[in-house]
Amino acid sequence: MTYSILARDEKTGRFGGAAATGSFCVGGWVLRGDPRSGMSASQGTAPSTLWGEAVLARMRGGMEATAAVEATVRPDTGRDFRQLAALDPAGGTAAFTGAQSLPACAHRSAPGVIVAGNMLSGEAVLEGALETFLSTTGAFEDRLLAALDAGETAGSDSRGLLSSALLVVGTDIAPFTLRIDYSETPLADLHTLLGRVRNAPYHGWLDGVPTLDDPFRAKV
Repeated sequence: MTYSILARDEKTGRFGGAAATGSFCVGGWVLRGDPRSGMSASQGTAPSTLWGEAVLARMRGGMEATAAVEATVRPDTGRDFRQLAALDPAGGTAAFTGAQSLPACAHRSAPGVIVAGNMLSGEAVLEGALETFLSTTGAFEDRLLAALDAGETAGSDSRGLLSSALLVVGTDIAPFTLRIDYSETPLADLHTLLGRVRNAPYHGWLDGVPTLDDPFRAKV
């Protein structure tokens, strides 16, 4: 029902994720992240937001992605209907796809990046998203959105798309989260929103809010 990408930006050390789906509110359901923990994408036909939070907690506690995903998935008797991808603070990746996930369903990974999806038109969606992220230059956010665009071009969610989201976290920024919860053109709208928040007055305002590196910052 969803395809997503999680990645670490080697230039800045920030972590980011992006997702799109043929249902509503993909950002609230799927993406979780913290620069001290890494990133997670919890999705599927019966997605568990608990998985997304639990795998982050385990990675923050020192588990690598593979062990954190296994420990999160194993006790859940409903795991066959869920999918989970994780990116740990060191850039390690892991994923689980339940046996009852609707095809096409799979994941692809490279150092510091993982894409996952289910109910896709085909696995070319994942391959296109990964290859595009790896080959695209420019700002981290733009590379993540380019991956979503490539996934749509390669076949997308088999139902089409209705929502999209972007999440970037780092110790030097406040969580940067953009969501298109419902639209007939969610990727185009997400690009438009990203362009708007990069300009005044919003962009300048972000420079004055607290971050992990500067938790008491307050400028207007």
